[in-house]
Amino acid sequence: MAVSANRLELLQIADAVAREKSIDKQIVIAAMADAIQKAARSRYGQETNIRADINPQTGEMKLQRLMEVVENVEEPAREISMRDARTRNPDAQPGDFLAEQLPPMDFGRIAAQSAKQVIVQKVREAERDRQYDEYKDRIGEIVNGTVKRVEYGNVIVDLGRGEAIIRRDELIPREIFKYGDRVRAYVYDVRREQRGPQIFLSRTHPQFMAKLFTMEVPEIYDGIIEIRSVARDPGSRAKIAVISHDSSIDPVGACVGMRGSRVQAVVGELQGEKIDIIPWNENAASFIVNALQPAEVAKVVLDEDAERIEVVVPDDQLSLAIGRRGQNVRLASQLTGWDIDILTEEEESGRRQKEFTERSSLFMDALNVDEMVGQVLASEGFSSVEEVAYVDSGEIASIDGFDEETAEEIQMRAREYLERIEAEFDAKRKELGVEDELREIPGITTAMMVAVGEDDVKTIEDFAGYAVDDLVGWKERKDGETKFEPGVLSKFDVSRAEAEQMVVAARLKMGWISEEDLVTEAEEEAEASAEVEAEAVEGAEEAAVEGAEAPEKAEGAEA
Repeated sequence: MAVSANRLELLQIADAVAREKSIDKQIVIAAMADAIQKAARSRYGQETNIRADINPQTGEMKLQRLMEVVENVEEPAREISMRDARTRNPDAQPGDFLAEQLPPMDFGRIAAQSAKQVIVQKVREAERDRQYDEYKDRIGEIVNGTVKRVEYGNVIVDLGRGEAIIRRDELIPREIFKYGDRVRAYVYDVRREQRGPQIFLSRTHPQFMAKLFTMEVPEIYDGIIEIRSVARDPGSRAKIAVISHDSSIDPVGACVGMRGSRVQAVVGELQGEKIDIIPWNENAASFIVNALQPAEVAKVVLDEDAERIEVVVPDDQLSLAIGRRGQNVRLASQLTGWDIDILTEEEESGRRQKEFTERSSLFMDALNVDEMVGQVLASEGFSSVEEVAYVDSGEIASIDGFDEETAEEIQMRAREYLERIEAEFDAKRKELGVEDELREIPGITTAMMVAVGEDDVKTIEDFAGYAVDDLVGWKERKDGETKFEPGVLSKFDVSRAEAEQMVVAARLKMGWISEEDLVTEAEEEAEASAEVEAEAVEGAEEAAVEGAEAPEKAEGAEA
């Protein structure tokens, strides 16, 4: 009876530990078996190969010593010779294991303590694995928990089945939590670390606000309204861009809710953070105008290659467009992904006048004409001597006060000027030691050859070593601002695609790559693009199915 009671007690303990730690009962039983094995080795010798088995149904424990069958015995405690093995089992072969039943053992104090440590360690590892597996798939979700403690400004949150941390820089400014407070946060990372899985939460992450809107607005949950982008200045102000896939539903009105009920619920969770809800628009100019609300915009000028936009506002709207400490324009830039320059109408007018004066002076000097002719050419939209030289002569002759003879004379002077400049560049190119073979690269001009020569590039081989960024420049984020670092050819009207073609042409001439490589690379890019598109379609279909399966949750959010 004593044995039966011990067996029952063993299973009850395993069951209790498994329920408390939320892990599989088999893991606890396996940990107990490992602990018994370790205790048995301390009695029979560490070199002995011992296996303990616990029946999960009855609690019966078997203790066995395993001996490996070998031709020549080198470790008597772990191996048995073929001759001796055949006396026990006539079918024994080298590599087989013979099991020898060991009598039940009594645990001493030291052995019991050692077994306890093994069980605790195994259970703790299983608990950590369970916690990591549970939360690694919850990245991007909102979780609720209770503040367990606050350490150096970092908030430790008890999630019930795990523990998470909100670091000080992931808390909304001026937000204070104390023990026992309920807290809601966004899971943005889960990592395995030496001390176990670490769950990182955030209340400042832009997607935290997006998820809050998803919970408050059933149309977003159902996929009728989509959140395209979010920009936040945590605790102060935020902008969110939304679009409706149903023309009968106003995305802004749906997010605001009846008398602002929906947006106020989000604002309350974010400690009073002001939220601008912006209608998303495919047209970049219209979207940026919306993003700068509440400021009024008079005019926009886009530079799509540089992803910059100039916004002209009335003089009295400048401070409103920029916002306190540049907040409004900064959030609008983050929301749209464009660098935004804001000018007043007066500044824009002054700049236009300056450009007009500079172009007029250029034509006066290059074409040797008087001020009136220079101003007429500038006012007609000509921006360079090249345009004047190679445009159809009829366009110049059609200008009021000009005739065909005047047009021919102006174009002749323009071409002479360009030839003179070309000769000067060619002389400088030779002086720098730039080789003639660089002209074989499609699209390169003598002026560009001078620019690369000043960068100590003299041959096609040198040019082939360029990266595209070296030629056209690149952007990098410093101190929270995106800064443009100019390239060797930034002052020329060279697009990124044209620069890439130049580099590829140079590498082809050097034999670094072949036409077959380019074809293979293009095919791989096409396959990758097709896979991404297929995954996007599959994801959209899954989202649609999930939305269709969860109408009750949407109705609950509406209520």
